[in-house]
Amino acid sequence: MSDVQYLEAHQTHPEPFSPYEEKLSGSIMEVFEQGVRDLPGLVSGLNDLGLHAPDGGAWTEDNFRAEMRRLGE
Repeated sequence: MSDVQYLEAHQTHPEPFSPYEEKLSGSIMEVFEQGVRDLPGLVSGLNDLGLHAPDGGAWTEDNFRAEMRRLGE
């Protein structure tokens, strides 16, 4: 198998990332780096980092899923 990466970075994202998207993606990566591998742990980790959900409240599994759907449109 070749070491050549077959996916281009941001290939499905039509414009540059917003500061919000950069912060959210960085926070998600930080939680994953701590060994978290499930949605409840990810949501808890985002809340522990003090990153608020789009409505200004705490992250829940439901609003995280909704935000990922919205960002994926």
